[in-house]
Amino acid sequence: MNILLVASAFNSLSQRVYAELSDRAHRVDVVLATHGDEAVREAVREMRPELVIAPMLRTALPEDVWSDRTCLIVHPGPPGDRGPSSIDWAIATGATRWGVTVLQAEADMDAGDIWATVPFEVPPGSKSDLYRNEASDAAMAAVLLAVERYAGGSSKPLAQDDRSVEIVWRDPFRQERRRIDWRRDTTEVVLRKLRAADSRPGVLDELFDEEFFLHGGHPEDQLRGCPGDVLATRTGAVCRATCDGAVWIPELRRRRRPGGPATFRLPAALVLGARLDGRPEVPAPLELPAQRRTWTDIRYRQRSDVGFLHFSFPGGAMSTDQCRRLLAAYRFALSRPTRVLVMGGTRDFFSNGIHLNVIEAAADPSAESWANINAMDDLVEAMLRTTDRLVIAALGGNAAAGGTMLALAADEVWCRTGAVLNPHYRRMGLYGSEFWTYSLPRRVGPRTAERLITEALPVSSSAGARMGLVDRLVPVSPHDFSAEVERMAAALARTPDLAEQIAAKRARRERDENVRPLAAYRRDELAHMHRTFFDPTAPYHRLRSAFVGKLATGPARPLARPEHALATAVL
Repeated sequence: MNILLVASAFNSLSQRVYAELSDRAHRVDVVLATHGDEAVREAVREMRPELVIAPMLRTALPEDVWSDRTCLIVHPGPPGDRGPSSIDWAIATGATRWGVTVLQAEADMDAGDIWATVPFEVPPGSKSDLYRNEASDAAMAAVLLAVERYAGGSSKPLAQDDRSVEIVWRDPFRQERRRIDWRRDTTEVVLRKLRAADSRPGVLDELFDEEFFLHGGHPEDQLRGCPGDVLATRTGAVCRATCDGAVWIPELRRRRRPGGPATFRLPAALVLGARLDGRPEVPAPLELPAQRRTWTDIRYRQRSDVGFLHFSFPGGAMSTDQCRRLLAAYRFALSRPTRVLVMGGTRDFFSNGIHLNVIEAAADPSAESWANINAMDDLVEAMLRTTDRLVIAALGGNAAAGGTMLALAADEVWCRTGAVLNPHYRRMGLYGSEFWTYSLPRRVGPRTAERLITEALPVSSSAGARMGLVDRLVPVSPHDFSAEVERMAAALARTPDLAEQIAAKRARRERDENVRPLAAYRRDELAHMHRTFFDPTAPYHRLRSAFVGKLATGPARPLARPEHALATAVL
């Protein structure tokens, strides 16, 4: 079928719906509702879709669109749930089971007939993690079921006035409900409030006589102090005391002043700067004891002959500091007597490459861009030059740009079904680095590599497996991913011919180095990147600022080939 997706942003769920519908031979296009009703109408007139689907929509569809053809709305709530803050309410009320419902658009919000609904379990965690994992799995299943029912022509959607549907209106979850009373709210209450707003909109609060939005929340089991006080820092996060404990807050966002520029999330310690003088930096050990209940973004553990280097950075972005710390941890992992090393292996994002927010906030964004890409390249090169063990990239969630190429530096890529890959840089006006000109063609071939880089489209995990980006699909729930990866890695370490596999890997690396050294790939890629970073007229600077500030400056049809695409390398 011809299917048009209408979305407020081409976010993780919209990308997944696009990729998985495309895998099933549907002809799919996308229009962003942020460009106005006329952009939506124009896309409908041009494509003449048989079905319109809104995977993530914050505004209503034009009435003349939904009244003329079937339009389906993906609502992140169970049948009968109504309101714009469904997942916020699920986390805030401690729900253990929720759902996604696909509704037919009509005049009243969330009141249309039900084409499909899929329930899901709500694990402890944040809204954004839940949205990109359990909710995303349920949404995709519901969309596929709704499309199948619509295409079949014999299914009739369930009206919400049916007695089996209990209507529950949930008001917008405003800041008044999110506000933290540091002297009265327990740690668990504080965490629930932070986690229900971790990515959007954050929790409005006051620190050092200035208003900030707090993003993210994790428990701390040892540090204690006066409720509300900032006690310590750790790799960019701040620890704040509660009435019965403490929490780590990784990111802050300044409250935007009327008429002022857009503000954006940054590492909390970077935002607060000198106001933190006197607060100690309290590191966490890389090998964190299992009984500790604290936050760290990098940790290492070992099970027999397998090492696990876990990392989890907010939004998947990796700053210069984070890249350097991960490289140091990687070198530590190489010092341990293992035959298999697993990188990642946790829920949610693997990596999305360089940290555009930190770059945008830097005194010299060009210099910070250059430092960040070199730090990423250092990490990727270390992985590519590892020849004494097998390295596995275990992707529990999405990867994009340099984060995808980081994964491709491993010997094998294991990817949870449902993850989305974006193996390209063009929509940020970049040529790219991270040794993509070496890693991507050797996996998928020169022609496919050029297509991926040039078309700059999302790729499902299943499509990635078919073309060679992914070696093994892991068809489990987000909750079960880590345990399944551990089982698979243990089995790999017991493989009788593992020594032969490692020897063959070493021989391939030596042959490749003789044909063209890794240093040559890095030099040529960085030459392109340097020209872009230090050219004030390069589209990268405008695109980065728009991305960070969440400004709708791109095309209404985001799948169009970027006008600023650079000439593709000869592969």
